[in-house]
Amino acid sequence: MRPIILKGEKVALGVIIKEDVQKIWEWNNDREVAKSLADPSDVSTLEEWMRWYENLTAKKLTKRAFAVLNDDGELVGTVILSGIDLRNGTAEIGYFIGKEHWGKGYASEAVKLALRFCFQYMNLRKVFARTYENNAASIKVLEKNGFKLTGKLRKHAWTPEGYVDVLFYDIMREEWQALAEAMGNTWTSCFTS
Repeated sequence: MRPIILKGEKVALGVIIKEDVQKIWEWNNDREVAKSLADPSDVSTLEEWMRWYENLTAKKLTKRAFAVLNDDGELVGTVILSGIDLRNGTAEIGYFIGKEHWGKGYASEAVKLALRFCFQYMNLRKVFARTYENNAASIKVLEKNGFKLTGKLRKHAWTPEGYVDVLFYDIMREEWQALAEAMGNTWTSCFTS
């Protein structure tokens, strides 16, 4: 039985378990998924991903990783908070959804749940993200969740489509709270512990 951390209408954030690693490894080696990741040329072994899983507990102070689960409890992706800096109250968010689950709104809700975790349970004051300019889906997820574009590195990263800008987004706790209040029940009603 997997512990569920937060539950929404479409997805829940749960603890990553050892059985998830095989699927995460497959997705990270899928060229369609990998083209939007930090290193689209990376080809990894299952053993490397097993070490990644084993290291999650060793990096607990600076990283939190969540399984994204659909209504059937099926793993559909991950959300990872990295570079957690409790002194300054910041963390970077990264996420991906397996391509067979794209277009269902899972990423948007998973990020919404992760922001709740960051601001209400970790007492962070800011969450930031990086994405490529050609990743329209990721940009939409961030902007839908109240992130603001704060900067870019021009033609900074190589992708299979050529060099692209790296875009930086962030959201402050007070912006998140204002968005939650403005949206009222329609924005926060999906939250259950």
